[in-house]
Amino acid sequence: MARLTMTPEEYIQKYGPHISDSPATGWDAKPAPEKLVKTHCCFCGMQCGIKLAVAANKVVGFEPWEDFPFNEGRLCPKGVKRYMQTHHSDRLTDPLIRTGKGFRKASWDEALDLIVSKIRGIQAQSGKNAFSMMSGVSLTNEKSYLVGKFARIALNTANLDYNGRFCMVSAGAGNKKAFGIDRAANTWSDIPKAKVIWIAGSNVSECFPTLIHYIWKARDQGAKLVVIDPRMTAIARTADYHVAIRPGTDSALNQAILHELIRKEHVDRDFVEKRCGGWSELARSVETCTPEWAGEICGVNSDLIRKVAELWGNTKTSFLLHARGIEQHTKGVDNVLSNINLVLATGRIGREGCGYGTITGQGNGQGGREHGHKCDQLPGNRDIENPVHREHICKVWGITDTELPRKGKSAVELYEAMHAGEIKGMINICCNPMVSHPDTNFAREALEKLDFFCVIDFFMSETARYADVVLPGSLQEEEEGTTTSAEARVVRIRAAVTPPENAWTDTRILLELARRLGKESFFTYPDNEAIFNELRVASKGGTADYAGITWERIEKEKGVFWPCPEIGHPGTPRLFEDQKSYHPDGKFHLHPTPYRLSYETPDTEYPIYLTSGRSVFHYLSGTQTRRIKFLVDQCPGPVCEMHPALAKKLQVSAGQLVTLETRRGQLTVPIQVTEAIREDTVFVPYHWPERLAVNQLTVHALDPISKMPEFKVAACRIRPATREEATKLRSDYANLKLEAPRT
Repeated sequence: MARLTMTPEEYIQKYGPHISDSPATGWDAKPAPEKLVKTHCCFCGMQCGIKLAVAANKVVGFEPWEDFPFNEGRLCPKGVKRYMQTHHSDRLTDPLIRTGKGFRKASWDEALDLIVSKIRGIQAQSGKNAFSMMSGVSLTNEKSYLVGKFARIALNTANLDYNGRFCMVSAGAGNKKAFGIDRAANTWSDIPKAKVIWIAGSNVSECFPTLIHYIWKARDQGAKLVVIDPRMTAIARTADYHVAIRPGTDSALNQAILHELIRKEHVDRDFVEKRCGGWSELARSVETCTPEWAGEICGVNSDLIRKVAELWGNTKTSFLLHARGIEQHTKGVDNVLSNINLVLATGRIGREGCGYGTITGQGNGQGGREHGHKCDQLPGNRDIENPVHREHICKVWGITDTELPRKGKSAVELYEAMHAGEIKGMINICCNPMVSHPDTNFAREALEKLDFFCVIDFFMSETARYADVVLPGSLQEEEEGTTTSAEARVVRIRAAVTPPENAWTDTRILLELARRLGKESFFTYPDNEAIFNELRVASKGGTADYAGITWERIEKEKGVFWPCPEIGHPGTPRLFEDQKSYHPDGKFHLHPTPYRLSYETPDTEYPIYLTSGRSVFHYLSGTQTRRIKFLVDQCPGPVCEMHPALAKKLQVSAGQLVTLETRRGQLTVPIQVTEAIREDTVFVPYHWPERLAVNQLTVHALDPISKMPEFKVAACRIRPATREEATKLRSDYANLKLEAPRT
C-alpha cells in the first residue's frame, strides 16, 4: 500500500529538517558548563576523543580531549559541531503512529502494543522470517550485540542485516579470506614509521581528516605517497604519484603491479613460500598482466604503473590503506584481495612500520560488524552456519540450535524480498536507507509494499516518513557503552545527558519489546555494562575476542585493542607479529583476482562514468549533519564535479544546472568544473534525500561474496536541465530551507 499520505514536500515542511546555529531553539546564550564528559565523536570510524560540556542535562559545547592518544584533541568540522544535534528542535520526543492525515502522538504503551501485535500477526500468517530487522553501525557494541540477540530470539527471524552492508563488508570478507580475521593489521601509530604510504580509493582528507596527521608525520620523515583515485582529491594533490584510474578497474592495476614486482624480483620469496598459501597460482594468474594491458583498461600511462610498482618494490617499510572507493563494487572483495596480495608478496606485514588497514567509514563500523547484526554472523565474528560457532552462542544465550535462526538475507536482498512480497514487516533502527540504499526508487517501492514498518530513530529521517510507527530513540551521548575504532581500539562512550522529554534509550526500547514478546527471561540486564559483560563471554574464543576487556580497563588505558582473550592480556595493537595468520593452517592466503567488468559500464546511450562519495561537511545520509547550520552553509546540496573537457563537449558551463540520467532515475544538480577528475567521469556526493539523492541513479547489483552494492560505478548521460527541472530543484531547496544554487 502507498504509505505517504502527504507529498514529500509537505513532509519536509512539517517534520524538518530545521536548521539551527544553536543547540536548542530559543537559547539566548549558552550556560556555563557544569561538567566535561570524556567520550568520543559519534561520526566516522576514527572515533576521536572529545569532551562534551554539559549544563542542566544539556550538551552546550565541547572541549578538546588532548591526551586521548589517537587524535590528541584534533577534530574535523563535523566533530567540532557534533554537539549541536543533541538538543536540536527536531528531536523526536514521543512515539508517533500513522493516521490517514500523517502522524499523531501516542503513548509508549499504545505504540509498543501495536508493534507487538503486528509482529505476531505477520509471523502467524506468513512465518517467522516474514518479519525482518535492519540496523545501523552508529550503534554501540552493546546495542549491536543486543540487536542481534533481539532479532534472533525475540523476533526469532533469520532476516536481520545492517547498513554496514553498504560500507565495510567487502573489506571484511577480503580480510577474512586472506588473514582469517577482520580488522586492520596495525594501529595508525605505525603509519609515520613507513617509507611508502599507499592509499587506494579513500578521500582521506575529507572523510577521515584526523588521520591525515599520521600521514603528514610520515611525509615529514621522507615517506613517499601513492594515491589511487579517479579524482585528484586533496590528499592526491600532495602525492608523489597519483594514479587516476577509471572507476572499477582497481584489480587490473594491482595485477599489473604484482606482475612488475615479480618481473623485477621485488617479491619476498622466503616469506611467500614459508608463510603464504597459493603463491604459485597467484603468480601464474598475472603472467600476462603487463602494464600495457592494465594501462588500456585503467586509462593510465603504462610507465606510471611501472614507476609505482618500482617504488613499492624497493621500499623496506610500507603502509597500505583503502576504503570505499575500491570496496563498493560488484568485485569489491577481489579489489581488496588484490591490494592484500601486494602487501603479502613483499612480506611487509606484522612488523613495525609495515602495515595494512581498512579505513572504517561509520562510527562503530568495526565493532558493529563483529558482534551481532549481520545476517551471516554471530558475536565474536563467528559464522552463523558453523556448527561449532552456533553451539557456543547457543550455550551463552540458553537456547538450542533449532531455536537459533540460520543465515538470512543481506540488506539489498531484504529490500528485494520486501518488493516481492516475501517480507511483510520490518523494524529499522538507526539507519536511513531512503538516502543510503542503492536505487532509492526501488527501495521506496519496497517500503510501500510492507504491511507494517517501524522505525526507531532520534530524528524524523526520510525513511521514518514511510513508517507506521516511529519510536523516539537515543543519540550516542545518551547511553553508556563502547565502540571500536577503525584501528580495533575499543573505547568508552559515556552518557553525558539523558534522552529529552518522553524519548527512551534504544536499549530500553528493545528490552521492553522483548518483554512484550514474551522473551524477557533472555534479556535481564540491569544496565548496559551487563550487556557488555555478556558480549565478552559470547565473543570468547572467536577471532574478535573481547573476553579480557572491561569498561574499567578501557577507561584506565584509554582503549584496549582486540583480540584480548583474558584479563591479564595486554591487547593486540599489531597483528601477525609471529608471522602467522588466523587461518587454521597459520598461513596467509593469497588469491588470484582476475579482472572483470563492473555490472554496468558506459556505452553509446549512457557514455559517462558516474561515481559518488562524501563531503567533509556531512556524514552518511545527512540525518544529523543536515541539521547543523555551519555544515549546511559550507555544503548545502549536491554538485556534479566535471572535467572542463567534458563540460566543453556537453556545451555546459560552471554553475549551470544539468540533469544526470541513468537507467534507474535522474538527478538535477549544478556542475562544478574542475580539472581534478578524469574526463570520462563525474562525481556527486550522496548525503541528500528525495530528488536530491544521487542514489536514485546507482545500481543495486551485488558483490557475490560480500553482497556489497555497486555504488561506485554507474553509466550515465548528462544534458542541460529543463526549465521545469530547474523549478523543481529550487522547490526542493526551499523545502529543505536552503538557498537554491545560483545559475
